[in-house]
Amino acid sequence: QVQLVESGGGLVQAGGSLRLSCAASGRTFSSCAMGWFRQAPGKEREFVAGINRGGGSTYYADSVKGRFTIARDNAKNTVFLQMNSLKPEDTAVYYCAAALTQRTAVFVSQRNYDYWGQGTQVTVSS
Repeated sequence: QVQLVESGGGLVQAGGSLRLSCAASGRTFSSCAMGWFRQAPGKEREFVAGINRGGGSTYYADSVKGRFTIARDNAKNTVFLQMNSLKPEDTAVYYCAAALTQRTAVFVSQRNYDYWGQGTQVTVSS
């Protein structure tokens, strides 16, 4: 069992930055690929960024590529999402997710993820 708790959301002006954190409980964090997803009002939840178990591979949605960076610290059971050059269209609830796996892949599909956090609100004003 893995429990995930996100933090770091808030209100920021367009062009600003935020850093989201996701703290994981349990001893299996290093066995999990991790991902960030988001859901805007009236829209489906979508993939934002993913990172593999060791942290050596990452993948981003086209909409955030070059602006967002995902990273993990396995010693601290934490995954981060650094968000720069924020736009109003980045406004959403951001969710952290964990996929318990023996593979070294990065997962994009929500179906691959076993555990989810409760989400943190990010609001970007224009």
